[in-house]
Amino acid sequence: MKLNASITDVPGVAVGHAQNAEALTGCTVILCRKGAVAGVDVRGGAPGTRETDLLNPINLVSKVHAVMLAGGSAFGLDAASGVMRYLDEKKIGFNTGVTRVPIVPAAILYDLEVGSSAIRPDAEMGYQACLQASSLPVLEGNVGAGTGASVGKILGGKQAMKSGVGSASIHIGNGVIVGALAAVNAFGDVVDPNTGEIIAGVRSAKLGPFKIGGEKQFANTLELMKSPIGRGVLNLAGGGRNTSLGVVAVNAALTKTQMAKVAQMAQNGFARTLRPAHTMLDGDTVFALATGGRKADVSIVGAFAAEALALATLRAVRMSAAAGGLPGLWTN
Repeated sequence: MKLNASITDVPGVAVGHAQNAEALTGCTVILCRKGAVAGVDVRGGAPGTRETDLLNPINLVSKVHAVMLAGGSAFGLDAASGVMRYLDEKKIGFNTGVTRVPIVPAAILYDLEVGSSAIRPDAEMGYQACLQASSLPVLEGNVGAGTGASVGKILGGKQAMKSGVGSASIHIGNGVIVGALAAVNAFGDVVDPNTGEIIAGVRSAKLGPFKIGGEKQFANTLELMKSPIGRGVLNLAGGGRNTSLGVVAVNAALTKTQMAKVAQMAQNGFARTLRPAHTMLDGDTVFALATGGRKADVSIVGAFAAEALALATLRAVRMSAAAGGLPGLWTN
């Protein structure tokens, strides 16, 4: 089976981006037009979300029709209204007898100080993202919800690095595909779990301009957190200005309770690649979607959901170019 290495390898999943390249903000929609059984796991201490209570396994509705990820802090939740309008026009949603109500959970990240704080994702941008949605390979880097994303912010924005959106997929056998999409806007550094090396994060102020591949380019967030300087600026520099968002998907027939477990296990992908992850200064949130069709064990799906999200997180920084005065790893 030929894969395009994106979450769109999962049947029933389409992805679309919309962004304002000048204001450096945007949104990303993950459409499931036929519905997907969904779960969510929120671990960051500063989340901004919509419709996540609905995904609790004790609550009624099991399927969602889209997930919206957006910049703009809490203002960006408005982008989900545009997704609602798009799905309403297509008569897609939960049948209430009177009409069909689209179920669109959403989560946001803070990008207001990278570009323009006065321009945020809105309903029209969310609608435009839906018009762009397809099952083609996902565009990565400075697009959608990752347009204004950055990492490594303990010393403030001037020593941070550009990040963005990344995606990945893994074929786990028997026709089962696990895919992931990440919009990475972490307070901390991004680490390659295979080597333990920081690949993007807070830059050292002593070495001058950032050079890709240069030695000792990073100040190391964990080490700074132990220092008097780090402790002194921690809350001022990073409070509420972060959040990494993830969506994992699988073409398997799993229950709402099982998808809550998959979302929980998938958070390990962030734990492996973000150092630190799930702080009080991040709103890290992961959604999990099951589009049906195949039989699969929930523990296996969850294990590879974490692997796929880790790969997507690394892609998010490796595919992001310089913007907003921040250096990026992508130079082509």
